[in-house]
Amino acid sequence: MKRVFDIVCSFFGLLLLSPLLLIVALLVVTTSRGGVFYRQVRVGKDFRNFKILKFRSMRPDSDKKGLLTVGSKDNRVTKVGYFIRKYKIDELPQLINVLVGDMSFVGPRPEVPKYVEMYNEEQRKVLSVRPGITDYASIEYRNENDILAKSDNPEQTYIDEVMPAKLKLNLRYISEMSFKTDLKIIFGTIFKIFD
Repeated sequence: MKRVFDIVCSFFGLLLLSPLLLIVALLVVTTSRGGVFYRQVRVGKDFRNFKILKFRSMRPDSDKKGLLTVGSKDNRVTKVGYFIRKYKIDELPQLINVLVGDMSFVGPRPEVPKYVEMYNEEQRKVLSVRPGITDYASIEYRNENDILAKSDNPEQTYIDEVMPAKLKLNLRYISEMSFKTDLKIIFGTIFKIFD
């Protein structure tokens, strides 16, 4: 049921949103140097690596300056990038990840290999399901960048505080998984974006 929902909704989502996707793609490529998409290796179900797709919101080679985005005014983010990140438009290409089966609409947000290597045995259970575009942690930590900006050591704060809290929420999702839960999270995410 969940996979059928993902396939049908991602296909029609891409179809219906194609004019918006085209406009955003043009804005990204014409207002800053670099390609349209940002691809990054993430760890998916059963520890399988895949490349997550996003509209590029940062200048090229920004990863070399760190994997975390810190604060709402990270100078690596482009002008168009600020807007598309604010309304989560940069995440829309992940509908392709959902369509091909790398991801689901709802599930634990996929992490980069560097941080997955730090998971303990209990936390690794989040890799027993397909990762998602949104989850409880996406709603709860909508302002994650601002939280990290207040820290003297953002990466350590992420590792010691934010990541464990998000993983706890991911494990909660797995224990509550149902179509009803997914719908609740999808609508909760939409309301949070426009909050």
